[in-house]
Amino acid sequence: MAIDKINTAGLGDSAVTASKLDSAAVSPTAVSDTSNTSTGGLSLPTGTTAQRPSSPDTGESRVNTTTGSLEFYDGTAWQQTNLVPTINSITGNINNGYGATLTLNVSNATSAVSVEYKEGNSLVATVGGITITGGTGTTVVPAAVYGQTAGDTLTLTILNVDGTPSTNSVTKTVLAAPTGGAITTSGNFRIHTFTSSGTFASSGFSISNAEYLVIAGGGGGGSDIAGGGGAGGYRSSVVGQGSGGGGSAEARITVAQGNHTVTIGAGGAGGTAGTRDTDTTTGTTGSNSVFGSITSTGGGGGGVYGAANSTRRDGKAGGSGGGSGAGDAGDRGIGGAGTSGQGYVGGRGSEGNPYDGGGGGGAGAAGGDRASATQGGAGGAGVSSNITGSAVTRAGGGGGACYNNADSSTPVGGVGGSGGGGRGGAGSGSGALNVGVDGTVNTGSGGGGSSWNSAPIAGADGASGIVVVRYDMTAN
Repeated sequence: MAIDKINTAGLGDSAVTASKLDSAAVSPTAVSDTSNTSTGGLSLPTGTTAQRPSSPDTGESRVNTTTGSLEFYDGTAWQQTNLVPTINSITGNINNGYGATLTLNVSNATSAVSVEYKEGNSLVATVGGITITGGTGTTVVPAAVYGQTAGDTLTLTILNVDGTPSTNSVTKTVLAAPTGGAITTSGNFRIHTFTSSGTFASSGFSISNAEYLVIAGGGGGGSDIAGGGGAGGYRSSVVGQGSGGGGSAEARITVAQGNHTVTIGAGGAGGTAGTRDTDTTTGTTGSNSVFGSITSTGGGGGGVYGAANSTRRDGKAGGSGGGSGAGDAGDRGIGGAGTSGQGYVGGRGSEGNPYDGGGGGGAGAAGGDRASATQGGAGGAGVSSNITGSAVTRAGGGGGACYNNADSSTPVGGVGGSGGGGRGGAGSGSGALNVGVDGTVNTGSGGGGSSWNSAPIAGADGASGIVVVRYDMTAN
């Protein structure tokens, strides 16, 4: 039956109990739509947060003794109704380039809050639905806010779920986002790629845990039955990926606020055509690449054909070493040394006829010794990195040349190492295959060594290097 009114006059406090009304049908209008002229108060259930009903109904209300607040269940979560939030801190940057993450620390907040961004008296944006757990929550700065001009001042206020604003606000200045190179994004990362020298500028703030890839210019191949050029030194701090020379990834770095010079090392020139056994016929060592305090060493140039004890025959040392040129019978050259943690040694050429050059060392493997009587040594393999968002292999060694006049077999130039190493030249005629192939631009790979056509044929050039810097936007 419906109960419109319960007369409790003269009854004690325990005369009417909830258990006696469990099966009674109460008319909603009798409870909520009738004027109440009492000057007393309505007693609600009380208890701690841990004592909340396990299966509450929408609209169910109680007093939470843990928070000291009235609360109600909105069908999804318990909401506090009389809390006035206070901002303890808002950490993180607002910049003019991307949506960084802000961390909120608040007191007397509901389980969800909003952040209101104002410039002067003008509302720029409001972001709601920010979950607060243990007084802490995070939010990503919206585009309307990070689209503001560097130097603008914004005021941030917290609002509880019922719209109650915080007792205080926090002021933040919009900072200039880092600039320099070609800027792209991949997931949470912002990526700066430099293919020419420039400046990485972070005038607004320092950057924590930055990752980098710094590759120097590759060495040039030699010009006279020559070794391939070595790859430029390869240094990387990308987590889970190694550096050159079989080294593990280097530590991430903090990039201090300010300007940081970026130098892209040029590839070494190939040896020149002309008179045999001159200094100009050997490959030139590549130039260093630099990012701040990080320096990668240029790749070693390839050696050339040389008689006994010729210093021009051996490959030059570098980030990765150049391959040696062919030697006379019983006298074999040696590949140039690589730099620890940056690259590998170059390969060795032949001793005597048939004549072959060794492959230049790569960031991922040593240069190959002459492959056979009819093939020059292969360039050492490069190393793969996904720092730009997709896997790319760079810094391969150049292939060694082959000049076979011992039999009728067709000579073959050594293959360039994976990652852009140039192929070595082959044969003794005037065909294009006699000439080594340049390393692929901006990979730091070595150029191929060239063969012979009654005089040295100019060697191939090493490739220019590259510098890439990336950082997590949510943490900076």
